[in-house]
Amino acid sequence: MQRITIGLIWMFSCANAAWAQAPVIAGAADLKFALEEIAVKFRQDTKHEVKLVFGSSGNFYRQIEQGAPFQLFLSADEGFVFKLADAGKTVDRGELYALGRIGIIVPRGSALKADGELKDLAAALADGHLRKFAIANPEHAPYGRRAAEALKHAGLWERIKDKLVLGENVSQAAQFAVSGSTQGGIIAYSLAQAPALSKLGEFALIPYAWHEPLKQRMVLIRGAGGTAQAFYRYMQQPAARAIMKQYGFTLPGEG
Repeated sequence: MQRITIGLIWMFSCANAAWAQAPVIAGAADLKFALEEIAVKFRQDTKHEVKLVFGSSGNFYRQIEQGAPFQLFLSADEGFVFKLADAGKTVDRGELYALGRIGIIVPRGSALKADGELKDLAAALADGHLRKFAIANPEHAPYGRRAAEALKHAGLWERIKDKLVLGENVSQAAQFAVSGSTQGGIIAYSLAQAPALSKLGEFALIPYAWHEPLKQRMVLIRGAGGTAQAFYRYMQQPAARAIMKQYGFTLPGEG
């Protein structure tokens, strides 16, 4: 029995050590559900672990610039990758891994409709029924910037800006949008595709031409180890691409 106990302790210690050595990967918040699935498949296929951290691309950019120990950065805006490359923080200028989309989501049973052309949102603003509406913070979240651009395109920005509830990232904005704390919001299509969220709200895509493209680019940070490099390559392989497509991303080389 003592031998079994010692063996179990050793086994769990090795597992914890392996996890502690797993590279930390910074992923844009819109990737939460897709990237978690990809990481599971990566572990099954390669027997390697990665640690995933999600947040706004702008915040990750600043953290990496200041030396945060991430080994791979998957940004929702390729501009942040290019800035890091120009600052000498990355091994190269990375690879485009997806194009994102935005849309409006409203809680199920809401009087506000999920109308991709935002006409019902405009009507709710006009008659005073809209109280609060969620988007990610445009100052550092790419999906927030695109949401603001879409609202401006629809001529709603000046009327709605005082009613906005800003999420730290698009994932938090999605929580605000379906939790009842707001009457809806503009979020990432990839998040709306996740069963955990789709059962809580109605979603409609906003026309792609209403905002600048969401060119999402990934890059290895200088000093990245072998597992991070393997995950970077894995993101470009059929297994990962298939999962990305399931979450509504348009992939490089596909229309």
